[in-house]
Amino acid sequence: MNTPGAASAATVPAMAAYGLLGMPLSMAALPVYIQVPAYYASELGLALSATGTVLFVARLVDTVQDPFLGRWIDRLMQRGKLAPALWLACLMLAVTFAALWLPPMRGAALAAWLALTLVLVYSAHSVVSIAYLAWGARLSRDPAALTRAAAWREGAGLAGVMLASVLPPWLLGNSGWPAEPAMASYALLFAALLLAALWLLLRRAPAWRHHDAGVAGWRATLANRGFRHLLLPYFLNAVSVSIPATLALFFIQDRLRAPQWSGAFLATYFAAGAAGLPLWTRLSARLGPARAWRLGMVLAVAAFVWAAGLGAGDTGAYLAVCVVAGLALGADLALPPVLLACLIPAGEQPASYYGIWSLLGKLALALSGLALPLLAWCGYQPGAGGSPAGSHALALVYGGLPCVFKLAAMLCLRIRATPKSSMEKPI
Repeated sequence: MNTPGAASAATVPAMAAYGLLGMPLSMAALPVYIQVPAYYASELGLALSATGTVLFVARLVDTVQDPFLGRWIDRLMQRGKLAPALWLACLMLAVTFAALWLPPMRGAALAAWLALTLVLVYSAHSVVSIAYLAWGARLSRDPAALTRAAAWREGAGLAGVMLASVLPPWLLGNSGWPAEPAMASYALLFAALLLAALWLLLRRAPAWRHHDAGVAGWRATLANRGFRHLLLPYFLNAVSVSIPATLALFFIQDRLRAPQWSGAFLATYFAAGAAGLPLWTRLSARLGPARAWRLGMVLAVAAFVWAAGLGAGDTGAYLAVCVVAGLALGADLALPPVLLACLIPAGEQPASYYGIWSLLGKLALALSGLALPLLAWCGYQPGAGGSPAGSHALALVYGGLPCVFKLAAMLCLRIRATPKSSMEKPI
């Protein structure tokens, strides 16, 4: 596992073996964020206030712990003990993910069970995710090879998102099973895919390029000028992606008045993201990942400017928006981690960088929730009977505000990029 690898010459099966782990990781993340609140409040009878409080505290722990986990993973990589830790983390994730849906008690103790299982799920998921990104950063020093690996990883992740978007709602609403056996079957499928994907990663994936690298502290990590300059555009772009993700269902229901199309719109968006990954791989190889990412940002701005002008009944136009925005999503998923990988010196372990990176992504997701009180302040109330002013506010916040953050990210990336580095190639 730790022998030098050559990702640039890796076969398609080897790259697929690396990328497959992205699928179960996404299959776990989406239900935890989407299904858990309603499951505990509606199916298990936990008070809504208690559910919300536990979710907030658990997500806060999840966000804050990532830099610490990154440093710990670096130490494991340095000592050659990452594989046992990954097996342990995946087993813990499989068990606690199942336990999350199968609490052995009811009543007041249910909140404690939710808190415990959520923290354990978040922690195990973060360990595997950060180590997985760090592995990808050490597959090669060639940006084109890193982009191919990222495309496999993010493509599998989008496939996992689509499965997680379809299976849990179907199992809970249409399978005819009670809620707990339904989600237990999903947890069993998830565990099987997770352990199989980890086995393939450790046995068949390209090995990372091992160096006798030290574990840098946060001060040393943040002393990396290129890394510091990449953090702001990454964070601004992450906010721009998180806002429409938070508001998409509100926009479909109350602006387009087409709630029955929600599943088709979301499936189209994620499918377009996966289909566009080969395009961004080729553009990155030709232009460099920074310029290719800027092109993706331009495409996203065009899509959301278009979306801001849509209204009731514009389902065909919004379906086209989902295609264009989904294509841009592929660039947002695949290219920023490649830029980061190119900035990590060979003499430093990568997981500390990805721990800070993960913290910023989760912070962006949390901040996107502030779009809801902003809309309330502007007069929007969920429901098809909302006022015209509220509907216009929804369109502007959903379509316009992400463009502001996206353009700011593009400007910061333009100012801070280093054209002489391997991140850029002449057009």
